[in-house]
Amino acid sequence: METHLTPSIQVTLAGQEAESILRKCVHCGFCTATCPTYQLFGDELDGPRGRIYLIKQMLEGGTVSEKTQLHLDRCIGCRSCETTCPSGVRYLRLLDVGRSVLEQRVARRPMDQLKRFALRRLLPLRWLFLPAYRLAQLLRPLLPATLKNKVLAYRAPGERPQTPKTRSMIALAGCVQQTMAPSINAAAARVLHRLGIQLEEAERAGCCGALPQHLDGLAQARNVARRNIDAWWPLLEAGAEAILITASGCATQVRDYGYLLQDDPAYAAKAARVASLSKDVSEILAAEKNQLLALLSARPMPAPGRKLAFHVPCSLQHGLQIRGMVEEFLSAAGFALTPVADAHLCCGSGGAYSVLQPEIAQQLLHNKLATLTAGQPLDIATANIGCLAHLQSGTRLPVRHWIEIIDERLS
Repeated sequence: METHLTPSIQVTLAGQEAESILRKCVHCGFCTATCPTYQLFGDELDGPRGRIYLIKQMLEGGTVSEKTQLHLDRCIGCRSCETTCPSGVRYLRLLDVGRSVLEQRVARRPMDQLKRFALRRLLPLRWLFLPAYRLAQLLRPLLPATLKNKVLAYRAPGERPQTPKTRSMIALAGCVQQTMAPSINAAAARVLHRLGIQLEEAERAGCCGALPQHLDGLAQARNVARRNIDAWWPLLEAGAEAILITASGCATQVRDYGYLLQDDPAYAAKAARVASLSKDVSEILAAEKNQLLALLSARPMPAPGRKLAFHVPCSLQHGLQIRGMVEEFLSAAGFALTPVADAHLCCGSGGAYSVLQPEIAQQLLHNKLATLTAGQPLDIATANIGCLAHLQSGTRLPVRHWIEIIDERLS
């Protein structure tokens, strides 16, 4: 694609990267076939190719308006288009650049600004979110259905193993997950302990930074990355092998720390090392596959043919490019995985997307649950807390993180 970016944008690192990405696009349109919002609206501007044109027009100094903002805001950032693209267009990075420039040129309405500020600044604060969410869980039976469905029933995390192991890894505590579902990291700690690996969390590490970055808070995301790196660095220097992450959305973000801080002389090298050592929990278990399969085979199997549907989060299959690992472990655990049509399409969670674009998110949720339940499973498993909460809001079937299911089998 030929480009003529304005000089003020062209001299910046973000502008240079945007230009490089734009020039890779060959207008083929393959991306529209796998874009969830294009599938809903059939509007070119609600597909990746149309949004690329809008961003190009903006970076070249063309007219932008609330219409530009509308179509860029409707993008979930699922990255399905990146998986499909034959030219290797890094669409999400271009979208981040476009949204950043758009924020400077088109003012948001006050209520939209307030929502985004609250999500970006308040949600990652565990000291604030934890008591509010625990109160909601306590009052859950009394809440109206619309609110009740958005609050996960409390699941006790259970005991964490204390016996020291010679091998150690760092677990990302995160922000939302450790409040909504502390049972997930606790289950991961027990599974890894059986494999001879001790999991430890750094006290000062928290939110991965994905939420602020995709809500117009790039500076905040960079500060969050620096804080996490500072918290993890002593443990890495002491011999921790990896940074284990049980939320695939967070894993995608931490994997990008090297890119996020590439121009920071004080953190660039550290960020690159942290990024290289960050792993989704499925990658860690894949490296210990033989031992894990041996442990599973030694345990009694669940009810014969117990059906389970696995929802593959976009961050896992499109962001991390991980496919098939989790399904293999669940099958080895004795579950019959049901087929899921259009597994590449998003469930509509998208981090804060389900809050900011509730109507679209509900349409995508309805479509996703229809495909997940078509095979009549008794349970639904997934790999990301956002997807888990969003799916659970629309079904009575239990939705759990797959590592909890493996932990339960090993117990």
